[in-house]
Amino acid sequence: MAQRVAVSEVGGGRASKRTSRVRVAVRLRPYMEGQDEKGEGPCVRGLGPQSLEVTNWRNATETLQYQFDVFHGEQSTQQEVFLSSVKPILPHLLNGQNASVFAYGPTGAGKTHTMLGSPEQPGVIPRAVREVFHLVREQERKEGDWEYSIGMSYLEIYNEKVLDLLSPGSQDLPIREDKERNILIPGLTYVPLSSFSHFHTHFIPASLNRTTASTKLNQRSSRSHAILLIKVVKSQRGPPHRQLTGKLYLVDLAGSEDNRRTGNQGLRLKESGAINLSLFTLSKVVDCLNAGAGRVPYRDSKLTRLLQDSLGGSAHSVMITNIAPEYKYYFDTFTALNFAAKSKLIVNRPFVRESVSSSAPVKRPSDEQAAAGAGEPQRKRVKEGHGEEEQEGPPLPPLSPAVSTVLDRLLALEKMMMGSPERERLNLLKTVAQSRREIQELRDKQRELEAKALKFERADQDKGTQGDSVLCKTELSSLHRKQSTAARPKKQQAVVPPLQVSQVQPLQQCAVLCKPSLCSSNKQHGPVLKGKENNKAEDSCISNDWESRLDRSVLQQSQQKILEILNSGTLKNLKTLQLVGDKTAKLILGWREINGPFQQVEDLQKVEGITAKRFSSFIKANILGTIGR
Repeated sequence: MAQRVAVSEVGGGRASKRTSRVRVAVRLRPYMEGQDEKGEGPCVRGLGPQSLEVTNWRNATETLQYQFDVFHGEQSTQQEVFLSSVKPILPHLLNGQNASVFAYGPTGAGKTHTMLGSPEQPGVIPRAVREVFHLVREQERKEGDWEYSIGMSYLEIYNEKVLDLLSPGSQDLPIREDKERNILIPGLTYVPLSSFSHFHTHFIPASLNRTTASTKLNQRSSRSHAILLIKVVKSQRGPPHRQLTGKLYLVDLAGSEDNRRTGNQGLRLKESGAINLSLFTLSKVVDCLNAGAGRVPYRDSKLTRLLQDSLGGSAHSVMITNIAPEYKYYFDTFTALNFAAKSKLIVNRPFVRESVSSSAPVKRPSDEQAAAGAGEPQRKRVKEGHGEEEQEGPPLPPLSPAVSTVLDRLLALEKMMMGSPERERLNLLKTVAQSRREIQELRDKQRELEAKALKFERADQDKGTQGDSVLCKTELSSLHRKQSTAARPKKQQAVVPPLQVSQVQPLQQCAVLCKPSLCSSNKQHGPVLKGKENNKAEDSCISNDWESRLDRSVLQQSQQKILEILNSGTLKNLKTLQLVGDKTAKLILGWREINGPFQQVEDLQKVEGITAKRFSSFIKANILGTIGR
């Protein structure tokens, strides 16, 4: 379990600060006459090891003075920059704390030279990694019960995309934050290192993968922010197996650019826009930290998200601000110095990242053992059926107060979650017995329902055999369906007078006699079956009878009248027909305009959406309606 330990608790009670201010060092690049087109001379001058002055652009006779932690003049060497600014924060890595070094300044001011250097004059990165290996070797000789492991990751932020320099073919990587608010990059390559030469073989090819281009101000200008991560893990060989993790961030920021002077176009212009935007977000973060704002916009840029631990976080941070002395860089230098002056007011709160694991495994109680005393270092168990007490293993070595507290809490939590095995077994047996009783009750109820269903089925069968044999019967399940009475009515029960007497009377009598015959049949032979089968039976009965009982001349006359409306009627006339709405009337008009007049009423089925069943209902409704009127 990982835990945070205050800085003052590390080192056996040595006095340490709980807070750490961001250290700011300013390095002045040597004056280059080729860069001074007007021959105006330098605009920056050092006053001492910690101060410098710059010409006031509002009044050339005045100067503005700045005070920083360290000032490196034009004659300073790479070794001096490393010894005075970077080396003091490296021992914190071995104590489980984070450290960060990043170079800031305008393009062409010497940031990459400060961080990388050259084979003859190595910069901060190679010197810092060599020093980390040196510190680890010394600690291994002094502390034999600790072992160390070192690894590296290398990435760049190009156009707001996180790219893995150790794996050039990778895509944009996401930035995540774990539950302890540590910044993580899933998928980033991590390479274990065994020596400085091993680091050199991986770092040099990866540095060549970084995006660079030529501008008017710099022949090899960095077009991305590069971040090198060195991870040091310190593990204890013996119990309680403590583990301390420290991370070193070495950042080479791309320089802010004035596109009017760099002459950027196309892709270079897009790159400079992304660089300036991220540096502007970095400036906003610094302003919010100095103002004590409630929300700091770390997430507005991927650069500030990765530097979250370095600015206002938990790292010992050093910012090396590179400036140029020529007047053509005056406003860039002035802006960089103001940013550095604000950054030195930021306060970080370092802490130790430590995880502890006990060497003695926590034995969980079995079903036959009680778990009393599970949180004591020397546990005892009582055998069932015997009064003997057996001590479980030799006594554990004494633990530190912090480790002992963590173990006690873990064991107490386990005891609370596990509970008594005997109690759990009894509860489980009660649950099983209750479930069996419920199942048995359900089975008894099912048998009772089946017996009732069988009884009803036999009663229905007896009743069916006593009914009229002429009526149609349907074999149905006694539990779910009732006997159907939608059979065809007896023809001899309907008295139909001759159709020659009147053209209206037969139809009226048909309408009166057809459906009541069904009703009388239903009343005589039980309740009517509700559902689709009953409707189908009634429809078939009516559809088969009404045409046969109607005078053929009346039928033809009604069909001819409907045909005239279909061929010559307007939209309004068509809508007077039964079962013809606005949509159907429009479809009939459209069909008539394309195919001509209807030859017979049956041609109506050719219209889209008019099925045979719908046509039958249409004919019935309109003929009966015409005769009724």
